[in-house]
Amino acid sequence: MGLKAYIAKRTVYSFLLVLFVITLNFIIFELMPGNPMELFMNPSRLKSQEQVDELMKIWGLDQPLHIRYFKYVINLLTFNFGISYISMDYVSKEIGERLLNTLLLVGTSTVLSIIIGIVLGVIAAAKRGTNADNFFVVTSLTTYSLPSFWIGMVLLIIFAHGLGWFPIKGTTSYTAMNPPPNIIADITDRMWHLCLPVVTLTLFSYGGWLLLTRAVMLEALTEDYIVTARAKGLAERTVLYRHALKNASLPIITSAAISFGFLLTGAIITEQVFNYPGLGMWIWKAINFSDYPVLQAIFYIVALCVIIANFIADLLYGVIDPRIKYE
Repeated sequence: MGLKAYIAKRTVYSFLLVLFVITLNFIIFELMPGNPMELFMNPSRLKSQEQVDELMKIWGLDQPLHIRYFKYVINLLTFNFGISYISMDYVSKEIGERLLNTLLLVGTSTVLSIIIGIVLGVIAAAKRGTNADNFFVVTSLTTYSLPSFWIGMVLLIIFAHGLGWFPIKGTTSYTAMNPPPNIIADITDRMWHLCLPVVTLTLFSYGGWLLLTRAVMLEALTEDYIVTARAKGLAERTVLYRHALKNASLPIITSAAISFGFLLTGAIITEQVFNYPGLGMWIWKAINFSDYPVLQAIFYIVALCVIIANFIADLLYGVIDPRIKYE
């Protein structure tokens, strides 16, 4: 099977998987206990049954199950997520307002943790059994074991409250009444606010990548082609990165694809600690108030991202390792 046929086959499978995810998403929220309309039964919010009926009509809760399911599939496939129960605003609009914040926070920390973890993992594997190896492993296990909220609070106490080097919360110091003087000032201010949350997530995450890279590298370094490469007189850096790491990178690619697939879930705990207005904090509020349209949209988007990320990872396998054939 050629590459084009493989892509067509995987595209069909991915579309069927998306339909399955949509169906499962619909079933889960239909079976969840409680009624979201109870949030609006408070007399201070709704004065009459007519208002309740109107809300039921707006959200389509007055229609038969099969009609709701058909509209649900169409709406999710067209990214029409409806209206939030809490804010009474369009879910897609609210996602757009928070998307950049989450991409900057989680995306930056994920890239940094992967790069740092891979580089230190290669070094640890190359220096197996030495003090450097022990230091990297113990340090990564320590930061990987600590709760992210504890790391965040320690950084806040030291660098925000104590030294005053970084802000305590938010994404920017500017407001609509006090806009930034120019785009450079705006970018600099946002990076300043991102520092502590990004450091928190990076410290919490890089250890897993270090340990994974070290494990796959230790196995690759015992292969015959590594002995041959060294016998040819190649530089150790070339042996480690162009030969060993390249052939041991498939598990790393899989883990990276999953990590980027879950990018839009945000960092719920870290965003709470730093009062960072991203998708993670938004999801937490939606859970507390049973905001089903928000939760359904997020679950669907995350599942879609994971499916796409795994699809891309499967294609990269053949590029990284020529021994893999598309079937």
